[in-house]
Amino acid sequence: MSLVPVRTVLENGVTLLVKSTSKTPIVAINLAMRAGSIADPADAPGAAWLLSRVIDRGTAARSAAELAEELDSRGITLNIAVTRHLFSVVCTCLTEDFAAVLALLGDILMAPSLPDAEISTRKGEVITAIRQDEDSPAVQAVESLMALLYPGHPYGRRTKGSVDAVERLTRDQLSRLHADRFAPGALTAVIVGDVDAPRARDEVARVFGGWRASAARPVALPPVMPASTRQRLVIPMMNKSQADIAYGFTTITRRDPAYYAFWLMNVAFGQYALGGRLGDNIRERQGMAYYVSSALDANIAEGPLTIRAGVSPANVDRAVASIDEEVARLVADGLAPKELDESRSFLIGSIPRALETNAGIANFLQTAEFFGLGLDYDERLPGLLAAVTLDDVHAAARRALRVDRATVVVAGPYEER
Repeated sequence: MSLVPVRTVLENGVTLLVKSTSKTPIVAINLAMRAGSIADPADAPGAAWLLSRVIDRGTAARSAAELAEELDSRGITLNIAVTRHLFSVVCTCLTEDFAAVLALLGDILMAPSLPDAEISTRKGEVITAIRQDEDSPAVQAVESLMALLYPGHPYGRRTKGSVDAVERLTRDQLSRLHADRFAPGALTAVIVGDVDAPRARDEVARVFGGWRASAARPVALPPVMPASTRQRLVIPMMNKSQADIAYGFTTITRRDPAYYAFWLMNVAFGQYALGGRLGDNIRERQGMAYYVSSALDANIAEGPLTIRAGVSPANVDRAVASIDEEVARLVADGLAPKELDESRSFLIGSIPRALETNAGIANFLQTAEFFGLGLDYDERLPGLLAAVTLDDVHAAARRALRVDRATVVVAGPYEER
């Protein structure tokens, strides 16, 4: 089945993608606003995250209780998420409820009332979550790694902000962020399910067509400067039983033609689904890691390749040395043909699984639209992966991975020797 959706841009700038499916009487709605954490004002880090916690707690037309009742009566759970670039509201509903639910989501996105009492309550919840993060060696390692990889860059900031910053956030700051960033030209609506394209367009136009707000100028991201030396940071957390390692590099943007080579390289190296070289060496053969994996997050700016491991404090130095060895081996030798073939088969085979549900299709289409990958991306993706050669992967490793320029963070019951 081809995913190619019907794409429309409304007069006011809302982008709409519709993919009709008729297997079940269900519709997935994925609304993404280009208002992620990079849009946090300099004096209000964490504002987008806090806004995501309160945006559904009342609107100009509905109280928080009324919103909750309308959703609960239809058996709907809203998922509201903030990434670096996007503020998303996602849900799945019955076809018969589509029009009513879309109107509800439009009300939440366009006219949140942001009651002071709700802000106070959600602030407390966010602060509790931040303190839990501060007590987690795994979170501390990753957040500190990002801060070192991206000094002075929005990618290096904590999405939730800090306790002090959240305590200082005001309703006026949240309202100003909403007014500056929430606008029809910043919205992509993806509708997938038992609704045809003309009806979906009519309903989206009915809900959002009269919206006339204009967004502030897009955030200009500063250039990402790759590390020129090796960096190491130890965060002693002596009351913990496990040490967590975060080890990484800045790599490429999502639109870089080398992305597919980097993607296949990462799968073979340490993506969790296969275990990869890291898992085979450090976890299986040496038995010294509770977990070990790598992740590639190519984005609008050059994203990180992050290696993470959880180890006994006694094994920290051995684990870091083993990661160094695997990185150096990948740079020196590249992948074996079997590794590339298995990684390619895994990724191509995973495409249908990612598109089994309406929600999965909507998420795929939202990503393709955000990065400008084309309406037929699902059809071209297997060919893009098939075209990657061993030399392409080896070039990717040599381009971005250097042991002498790795950034390493260790958090847990460990002290520098």
